[in-house]
Order: sequence, then structure tokens, then C-alpha cells
Amino acid sequence: MSADPKIGIALGGGAARGLTHIPFIEAMDELGLKPARIAGTSIGALLGAGWAAGIKGTDLREYAHDYLGSMRSIVGRIWNTRIKTLSSVIKNSMTMQLDALEVIRSFIPEELPSQFNELKTPLFTIATDFNTWHQVVHHHGDIRCAVAASIAIPSVFRPVEFDGRLLVDGSVVNPLPLDIASRDVDILVGVDVNGSPSDAQKNQEPSLIDVGIGSAQILMHGLISHNLAAFPPDVYIRPHVKAVGALEFWRVKEIIESGDKDKEMFKRQLSNAVEKFIAGQQKKP
Repeated sequence: MSADPKIGIALGGGAARGLTHIPFIEAMDELGLKPARIAGTSIGALLGAGWAAGIKGTDLREYAHDYLGSMRSIVGRIWNTRIKTLSSVIKNSMTMQLDALEVIRSFIPEELPSQFNELKTPLFTIATDFNTWHQVVHHHGDIRCAVAASIAIPSVFRPVEFDGRLLVDGSVVNPLPLDIASRDVDILVGVDVNGSPSDAQKNQEPSLIDVGIGSAQILMHGLISHNLAAFPPDVYIRPHVKAVGALEFWRVKEIIESGDKDKEMFKRQLSNAVEKFIAGQQKKP
């Protein structure tokens, strides 16, 4: 109907924890609601790209289980992108940083189009310009390059050269892009998968990568709080994520099930927001 609201949704960054986005994508599908725009940071950009291409949440869940369900599968795909010749082993042995674009090409669904203008829903991905320290928003051009830049976690991935810039993970400047998702919409939704101190693994010594990403997680918490105050969402969900390591994607089933626990609450909140909007429209002369 003409009174249906335009919904903007911000999908945040959170490394492996970001797989908890999937139940909330499913929830919107089940409610028959389609976002008018999707803004995604890091893994939110990756999952948002699939959703914007028309892939259903249930299919994203199945795809994640198939591709991330075991460490062997993940390592095999990364190994194929990482080590191609003896010379590359020697060249990269000191850094061991991954090529974000090659990893993206190995894991994304084949049906994902190559260009933003081929998507069914407008998508905005967030990256960080390493040289200027500014936020970079991609909405046109090559989707794979834009998503690779958005997920390029410092020290894990090499910075991505794209559009004349040297780019790293969008979570460095904007881990929950409510500002981008809020433009020209009636209902603003934020899905915050950054986690909290209660989600940490307290009885296990963290790895070097977990310390780095965990420290970034603390900084991201402050950035998200600022964004929530500046662009308050109509619906905000912060699922309690299972205590998993930042890069333990092979625990995909546990991670997604963490989001399942809040799925029905999210559906009620979003349904109430839609009903409130429609009621307000009907009262207008």
C-alpha cells in the first residue's frame, strides 16, 4: 500500500559475531518487509550485499553453514587464495596478511552481481581511508572491491587499494552506520553485533588477533554509542553473542543461534514501528 514505510537498516561490524545478522534478515523476510536502503560495515557490508542482491535470509543461513561449517573448509579456501606459488610464500612469509578481495571472491555467492546498480535494494558500504582517517561510503562501481575494503580488518587483511584510496575496515570509523541508513527513510533500524564484555571468553587466554580485535571492539563501543545518540533508531537490536573468537567463523551454527534468541522480539518491535507509522499516516488529512 502507499502508506508502507521506507525502512533503512544499518548492519554493523563484528567479525565472526556478525553472522548474527542473519536471523534479523530472516525476520524481515518473514514479515514481508523490504528495506529501502541497507548500510553495512565490515561483515554487515558482506551480508548486506547478498541481501541487497535478493538473496533471502534463509539462503544466507544455508550458505553460511555450507561454506563456514568447518575449519577445514575455511582454511582450504583461504589457503587457495593465500598461497599460489613458492614465490608468494617467500614474499608474504613475514606479514601473513590476507588479500581481502581474493577472500571475498572465494566466499561470496556466485549470484552476487558485479556492480552496485545491478542490486535490487540500494546498498551503501563503509570503509576507512587509511591516509585521511575519513569515512568512505561506496554506492557505485564494483561491489566486490567495496566489500573487500569494508571488511579489511587491520593486521588480518592488507589495506585495499580502490578508487585511488588506501582503505581499511569501515568499523575503524563507523561500526554501525545509522547515519547512512537514516537518509530519506521513515523507519530506522540498527542491528548492533559488536558484542559486550559479557560475551568475552574469560577462562581462555586470548590470541594476538583476539587482543587486537577485542581492543578495537572496545573503541567501537564508544563510536556506536555516539551514533545511537546522534541518529536514534526506531528499532535497535543488540543480540547477546556467544563467546566466540573474533575469527572463529567455523562456529557458525552457534553464532547464528545466538541471534535466533532475539528474532521474535525484533519482529515485534519492527511490527510495532510499522503499525505506528501507518497509524500516523492515516491520521494525516
